[in-house]
Amino acid sequence: MSKVAETRGTGPGPVTAAAIEARSLYRFFRAGEEETLALRGVSVSVMPGEFVAVVGPSGSGKSTLLACLAGLDDPEGGRVLVEGQRMSHQPEPVRARLRARRIGVLSQSGNLFDHLTVEANLAVAQGLGGRSSRESRTALLGSVGLAERAGALPSRLSGGEAARAGLAVALANEPAVVLADEPTGELDSGTEATVLELLRAAAGRGVAVLVASHSPAVASAADRVMRLVDGQVTG
Repeated sequence: MSKVAETRGTGPGPVTAAAIEARSLYRFFRAGEEETLALRGVSVSVMPGEFVAVVGPSGSGKSTLLACLAGLDDPEGGRVLVEGQRMSHQPEPVRARLRARRIGVLSQSGNLFDHLTVEANLAVAQGLGGRSSRESRTALLGSVGLAERAGALPSRLSGGEAARAGLAVALANEPAVVLADEPTGELDSGTEATVLELLRAAAGRGVAVLVASHSPAVASAADRVMRLVDGQVTG
């Protein structure tokens, strides 16, 4: 199950480096004497402007892969590069800085602080990335259809609004990469289509987008589909 991304442009030209790349990742977890191999030599690269879907059954390693790519977890073997900079096997402060500036993370459980307004959530994200621009926050909220909801708390948002606000936070620092873990898992089909349109629009602006999901709609929207089974790439 795979789709080949369209070749952008015609004729010879400069080779574009991957926005994010993982090489032979291994990750295992221990519980007592039991050991679980979550990733077994997984490699993946996503180019600027490419939308890649990672699919597979529950427990296949999708969330672990995204956590390693985002620097939220560190693999036992292999390495992760973000725009050529090493993310894996670095001190947490180094990973956190690189993540804040170059990676937008979106999860099913959300990435909003409940006690802050939508705009304040964006301001916090920008602050972590060393940016602060009310003008850019206003423009970003407008681009996801939330210009009128800037002062709302997350508890006052609908499910679709919360999903779009979370995506706005992920895009707050104009990242090179967006990593999304089941971002549409709790959305109806209409709202899912809206979120996927926004992700495709981000890819159209040159952002590398990687989404882990069970949803057929996500796989259909992607340029390329990568399947994980038991921590290994199968297609």
